Amino acid sequence: MLETRAADVRHFATSVFDPQQASAEEWSKVLAYWRLRNEEDFPGEPWPTDADNMQNVRQHTPLHVVHRILALDGQGDIVGSLNMSVRREGTPGYPAHAPFVDVWGGVRRSHRRQGVASTLMRTLLTSMEERGKTTATVKASLPEGHAFLAAIGAAEKHRSIENRMAFADLDGAALARWRAEALAAGRGLRMEIHAGRVPFERLATLMAPLSALLDEVPTTALERPPMRFELEDFRAWYAEIDRRGGEHFLVLLLDGNEVAAVCDASWNQLYPDRMFQRLTAVARHWRGKGLAKGVKALMLELVRERHPEVTMAVTHNAEVNAPMLSINRRLGFAAHRHDAVYQIGPESLRAFLSTRPLATREQHQ
Repeated sequence: MLETRAADVRHFATSVFDPQQASAEEWSKVLAYWRLRNEEDFPGEPWPTDADNMQNVRQHTPLHVVHRILALDGQGDIVGSLNMSVRREGTPGYPAHAPFVDVWGGVRRSHRRQGVASTLMRTLLTSMEERGKTTATVKASLPEGHAFLAAIGAAEKHRSIENRMAFADLDGAALARWRAEALAAGRGLRMEIHAGRVPFERLATLMAPLSALLDEVPTTALERPPMRFELEDFRAWYAEIDRRGGEHFLVLLLDGNEVAAVCDASWNQLYPDRMFQRLTAVARHWRGKGLAKGVKALMLELVRERHPEVTMAVTHNAEVNAPMLSINRRLGFAAHRHDAVYQIGPESLRAFLSTRPLATREQHQ
């Protein structure tokens, strides 16, 4: 439900949105706001149906809790939002995650530069102070997002690229050559492929080796806990794709029982024309031997065979990950959007907000 916090009547109201308790009217307003914000920032990009959005937001996440804050104008319309994701207390590895909060949100174009974002930043600061969080992590994709985060004193820590590739442009002969080179006789590697789902018994044995590879993915100067694959996340994700339709693909090259290279991807019934590339990684002592190209070739051939309706592959790469960017360029991937990840602590937020007057309703009526 929408729970309006006590505030001076001159201010934009900040409200907690509880997906489990919200009324039909409250949901209607929130869903309309989400649709509007998506079209404002990413026009033409596909967006889930209202029913799918409601289901996704209501779904229990075993390892994280999301706190959702709305900014309302004098008529009660939603003009901005702030989402804060934190690790659930008591879950494995909680102490390493405890200082961090992941943040995303935005403000309607019609209400920008009127103090809405500053109002939401006050809520973020209060939440960080109450929960003992020292580092908020925020991603920006658009120029105005970069400008705002720089203005509040957030430090840019990492840059990434969303790359996209048209399946029609794939070179089948090159894929076959990459696959053959990776599986060349004499290396002793064997291939393991899962399409649709990976049995949980097998996933359990892969959590540690895949986490070790994931944690080596370049993140530049980003302060973060160790990056890990966790079985409970897979249980929740598989339950979601069982509900709305989708598949998880995993390609492994194994040296005995050791993971030499991995590539995994997903296909989502909500976006049937797209394949979403996830992790591609190679163990240190196997690098420079063409294994990354091999597992990517195997994955692309697998998805093309199972889903001929797919026309686009989408992946994200760190700007500093030159080897993977080179492979993707050779496959035909091109940059679609450049993102940056910023981090900020309570001290910087407090310093910024000390210079900002509280927003009033009269400023935007």
